Amino acid sequence: MSEHEKAATPEDLTRLFVERSNAHDAVGVAELYEEDAVMAYPPGGLTVGRAAIQQLWTQVLAAMPHFAPEDPLPTLVQGDIALTATIAKDGAGVRAQVIRRQPDGSWLRLLDRPEFLPIGSRSAAVAD
Repeated sequence: MSEHEKAATPEDLTRLFVERSNAHDAVGVAELYEEDAVMAYPPGGLTVGRAAIQQLWTQVLAAMPHFAPEDPLPTLVQGDIALTATIAKDGAGVRAQVIRRQPDGSWLRLLDRPEFLPIGSRSAAVAD
């Protein structure tokens, strides 16, 4: 069983992602996702399942990127499903996640689109 803090609120997921990523904790990042989660990353592709997400983050975090906290947009909640989003500080546009409340009351990511540019933008951004 994991010793990682669980997301008590939808907004906790963004904070926990930044903390774990900056600690280069790919296991901890992957634990923020449901077992069958889908992540729209790398750009143009999909990463499906917690194990694949952990493998992806192991590769990404090996480059030692630094993630800055981003201000959340208002969370939209309907029952046990929520939509969270932030405006990316790195120029990647918007980050959005569909998350689900778990039986223990914590929240996990189900669908994650970590970057997409507004309609009409012609350039793609890369995380630093």
